[in-house]
Amino acid sequence: MNFASDNNSGVCPEVIAGITEEASRFDAAYGADQRSIELSVAMAEVFDREVDVYCVPTGTAANSLSLAAVNPGWGAVLCPEHSHILVDECAAPTVIGAGLSLLPLESEHGKLTRPIVEAYLAARHDTGVHSVALTSLSVAQVTETGTRYSPDELAELADLAHSHDMALHMDGARFANAVASSGSTPSELTWRAGVDIMSFGATKGGALGAEAIVVFDPSRVRDDIERLRKRTGHLLSKQRFMAAQFVSWLGDGTWLTLADHANQMAARLADELRRSGIDLSHPVDANMIFAWLDPATTESLRAAGARFYQDNPVRRTDGTAEARLVTSWSTTTEDVDRFAAIVSGR
Repeated sequence: MNFASDNNSGVCPEVIAGITEEASRFDAAYGADQRSIELSVAMAEVFDREVDVYCVPTGTAANSLSLAAVNPGWGAVLCPEHSHILVDECAAPTVIGAGLSLLPLESEHGKLTRPIVEAYLAARHDTGVHSVALTSLSVAQVTETGTRYSPDELAELADLAHSHDMALHMDGARFANAVASSGSTPSELTWRAGVDIMSFGATKGGALGAEAIVVFDPSRVRDDIERLRKRTGHLLSKQRFMAAQFVSWLGDGTWLTLADHANQMAARLADELRRSGIDLSHPVDANMIFAWLDPATTESLRAAGARFYQDNPVRRTDGTAEARLVTSWSTTTEDVDRFAAIVSGR
């Protein structure tokens, strides 16, 4: 019963097959290979247009290099107060971005809204050259609380950002889960809504280790992504193995099939928790659940081998503490039902 993170899951068979096939071949290094060419074609099919794609090994690299490419060092990125780029990347966006600033804003279930950003802009005291320039908005799809932006919500933010000459960046570590649960196409959730650049993650969705920077509006790119990638040590000589993972993962819609399974497992677990009277902190839009568990239930779950994060040190007056539960492409109904049975006391 491992609900700690989708990072804790294994590698899907399709990706293993793609890596194995590639392992027996010789090909060019540093992205001049057949698999990287195939990846460009596959990404164009996913997004209904040609895009610039740059493979990197980690989500932190994808986010940091994306932000460095569209922000100057004296620029600032507006982001939700619990965003991954702010809380969980050890200032990598700031370091790789030559000193760019990350400015946290309040959010609603992890999401920025146009009124929230407008209120910040109206209240901000700008002292000209003495202040950082506001140069980007950053959102996550799905968010750190497991919620999802609709195309209209993204379009509202993009319109506001662009009207202030800011780029819109998307952290898409769980983009597959967002697409699978939304009923919208990848293009509707990105460039058609005004997203300029995104990090597209496959690792959480069943890959061994494959992330990509996807550029929708090259005019927003201020710096050479290829040189940024090389200079920061994220250009792999055998990039073809990352490309092979993506090609296999995207092929035949595997990425969405796996994400849909993870989402369904989260929905099943959320329903069972609600039936047991467990309060949830946020809507369950994808594969993440935030549930308030009492100490006795938490102890019973731990004793039975359940794994999940419960980092919130603040307890409510009823003694419950918030737990984060994440399902993955390989979560089983048996694990979900066993977890739910322990919670309900069955």
